Amino acid sequence: MAFETLNAKRMLPDWNRSALAWIGFYGAILVAWLAVFAMARQNPAADMPAGFWESLCIAAGQASFGPLVAMWALMALAMMLPTFVPALRCFLDLSQAGATTALGAVALVCGYVVVWLAAASIGAGAQYGLSRAGLVGINGASLSGWLTAALLLGAGAYQFSPVKEACLAKCRMPLSFFMERWAPGSPRALRMGLELGILCLGCCWALMTLGFIGGTMNLLWMGGATLFMTLEKLPDIGRWLTRPVGFGLIAAGACVALQTLVTP
Repeated sequence: MAFETLNAKRMLPDWNRSALAWIGFYGAILVAWLAVFAMARQNPAADMPAGFWESLCIAAGQASFGPLVAMWALMALAMMLPTFVPALRCFLDLSQAGATTALGAVALVCGYVVVWLAAASIGAGAQYGLSRAGLVGINGASLSGWLTAALLLGAGAYQFSPVKEACLAKCRMPLSFFMERWAPGSPRALRMGLELGILCLGCCWALMTLGFIGGTMNLLWMGGATLFMTLEKLPDIGRWLTRPVGFGLIAAGACVALQTLVTP
């Protein structure tokens, strides 16, 4: 009886650390989504000046590049952190077995986030350039039928690409990924987070460009894309989604191209 009590006391701190890690992770997701919702509604938060949120929502041609990067960064965190749950769960399971520490989990998430913040800068640059060229409007939505068609066709074709297939294979099997690259220490965890971020970017970048069709801050698109990208990474579900969605996107792109061609 005394031995069982001692075991329970030893296990409690590990459980607490894991619970705190999940609370912090989901808290970050919640904050990102609340910020995105505030931007989409142009409803300033109580502790932020109205001009801050307004500057994130006006046209890229009128806003400075910095606020546009901030908008894309929040959008990337809100959409991509939920897709990282399986990998983080696997890593924390290994930490409970004594293979790593809570600090390693923080380093893993930081590495993943760094990749997507870099990708957000690229997305902001693309929106800025397209807005200056008159191809997207104030909400980041395409004003050109040919641009819309190209985005749909490109994203659809990428669903069948070997690069996407290779990245998805790694993302769907996080335990195999960790076993192949495992080494103790936070620096190694940071590197694995960076590698997972690159793999995730390889899976999802083409789908993220579809935000230029309905508007980069369109909450319906963001929610639907987040759900799809999360499900696509699940082995039992994702393998039934990737190719059908690819066919659907290609068909939609062809229809838009035909409509643009015949419309005066």
